[in-house]
Amino acid sequence: MDGSTLPRDPAGPPGDSGDQAAFRARCRAWLAANRPAKPGFELPLGPIEIATTEQLEYLRAWQRAAYDAGLVGCDYPAIYGGRGLADCQRVANEEMAAAGVPFLPNIVGLGMAGPAIYHHGTEAQKRRYLPGILAADEIWCQGFSEPGAGSDLANVQTFAERDGGRWIIRGHKVWTSLAQFADWMILLCRTDRGHKYRGLSYFIVPIAAANGRGVEIRPLIKMTGGTGFNEVLFNGLEVDDSALLGGVGQGWGVAMTTLLHERGAGPLVTPSTGGGIGGDPAASLGPSGLVDLARCSSRYGRRAADEPVLRDTIVRLMIRERGLAATKRRAGHEALQDQPERLQLQSKLLLSELLQDAARVACEIQGVTSTLHRADASAPAGGRWPLAYLNSYGFTIAAGTNEIQRNILGERVLGLAKSK
Repeated sequence: MDGSTLPRDPAGPPGDSGDQAAFRARCRAWLAANRPAKPGFELPLGPIEIATTEQLEYLRAWQRAAYDAGLVGCDYPAIYGGRGLADCQRVANEEMAAAGVPFLPNIVGLGMAGPAIYHHGTEAQKRRYLPGILAADEIWCQGFSEPGAGSDLANVQTFAERDGGRWIIRGHKVWTSLAQFADWMILLCRTDRGHKYRGLSYFIVPIAAANGRGVEIRPLIKMTGGTGFNEVLFNGLEVDDSALLGGVGQGWGVAMTTLLHERGAGPLVTPSTGGGIGGDPAASLGPSGLVDLARCSSRYGRRAADEPVLRDTIVRLMIRERGLAATKRRAGHEALQDQPERLQLQSKLLLSELLQDAARVACEIQGVTSTLHRADASAPAGGRWPLAYLNSYGFTIAAGTNEIQRNILGERVLGLAKSK
């Protein structure tokens, strides 16, 4: 059983154009020469797990360095802070992931707010916000879900009332990742109670600057003991018309653009830079990482890696991992897609369940030691696998629950009858 990855072609994939191949070579050379030193503190498993200012500042500095080197915002026009290249962000993302460098922390800004602003924003909004998103000068969060409007996003009740040339916002958002650090929020509000969809408008609102002045942020404690999520209360936040993204009543369309990118279907339709690119391969929390864990763990008096049933389980997970990698490569080539939206939408669904299954198997390999807290020096692999298993449930809920994702695929891709 070999957990090593397939050898990488030094020249890059055969589908690279000449410009892309040259760009890939520059990315590899820069990443090899500029890997940041490991910090003297534990890094989170992913962007939504950032819990301390020192974690954020370390990761923000890394994103800024990658941006300055041209690895972030590659496909955005130069006037908006990008490099104006053609389909090179995909190349940079692939190289950052393969190099195992730290992830990019501004996940909402890069993967959701940026594409929404690029598609629907005014020229002034694009010039104002996009450069800061790409360079991580400003951190973003997303105000969509509410206590009574999770899966049914069109039922949001946070209300923005027009008062002359300003809007007064009152309501309650929940599960808001990174709100405790965010400078800005993309916010879906109701502006007309008479229409479910046409009564929604989309705003860009300040969070850090308004905290305590119309905005209250309350941390939510997860079952991991961490505080990655928050609830945000709007108690009369005032913004002017320049905060609208799209026109009044056009919020549903802007929200669909946002969700398209959040669910991974965005790179074919707009410049996009997914947050979270990177990660330390030595601490891989996918199926390939199970191989090393099995080799150094014991079960029933023998090495776990020598147990046939467990070996078969790990290999099946690795086959799923390879299949997803092939799907991702296919999704990057428009000519290979009969239904472009399908591949990206199914990837989030399948990846979230794969990572959850891998973490569950890891806990089975560790046995009783998987109950040790990550702060316990005796916890195998620093306690990261049990933490990954607990966190995996958030991944199956985020960006639309997996049940909703299956409904979308069934109705929009397969043409099945609409669920009731």
